[in-house]
Amino acid sequence: MEVIMNLIVANGLEKKFQNKQVVHGLDLEIKQGEILALIGPNGVGKSTTIAMLLGIIQPDKGSVSYWRNDYKKHIGAQLQTTPFFEGYSARENLKLFGALYQVKLSDEEINHKLACYHLSDTGRTPAVKLSLGQQKRLAIGVTTVHEPELIILDEPTAGLDPRASHEIKKMILNMSENQRTVLFSSHNMDEVEEIADRVIFMNHGQIVAAGKPEDLTKKHQVKNLELLYLKLTETVK
Repeated sequence: MEVIMNLIVANGLEKKFQNKQVVHGLDLEIKQGEILALIGPNGVGKSTTIAMLLGIIQPDKGSVSYWRNDYKKHIGAQLQTTPFFEGYSARENLKLFGALYQVKLSDEEINHKLACYHLSDTGRTPAVKLSLGQQKRLAIGVTTVHEPELIILDEPTAGLDPRASHEIKKMILNMSENQRTVLFSSHNMDEVEEIADRVIFMNHGQIVAAGKPEDLTKKHQVKNLELLYLKLTETVK
């Protein structure tokens, strides 16, 4: 029987900002090889939770344990905005971000990555002049330039048209097929239902439901995740 390893285990996480409790009593696990969706309304603590998991901010209480001591070298994180190097092209940004991760990319490797991100025709375009969809793909590209084991994406398809969203979803599925673990947040329940192996619902800084999409909809007797989302967030403050 295959043993599935936990990459991250968080226990009892709490975080307060200006006397407002943003996250409290949060326990979660990120399992090797899964696509895990973290969902919930704006302002319920998703981004704060992600920041604590990344070690960007420290929890007031609780603990986070990792699968290896040098975990930061093996995580790639794409937050809602990626600060590209201004004045540099898409391919130059890939090379520069690679250098930050101590990864030296040859021209052939850069060309291959641009092709994987469907950016071959725009590789010499300044990154800041790319379309939103192209920028999102490049953001994932620079996030994964060091081939991380765990990839964290904060609303990777936000603001995209259906075609661009489809391309991002394909990229996420390809990561999983290549034995990467992905944690992503989203407000698109169709998207979550389509690609997530497991879902964590947050509301008021707490986890209110977690499990496989099909198990959750069956348990709560709803047809899909959108109806479950509405049911679980009826008391949004």
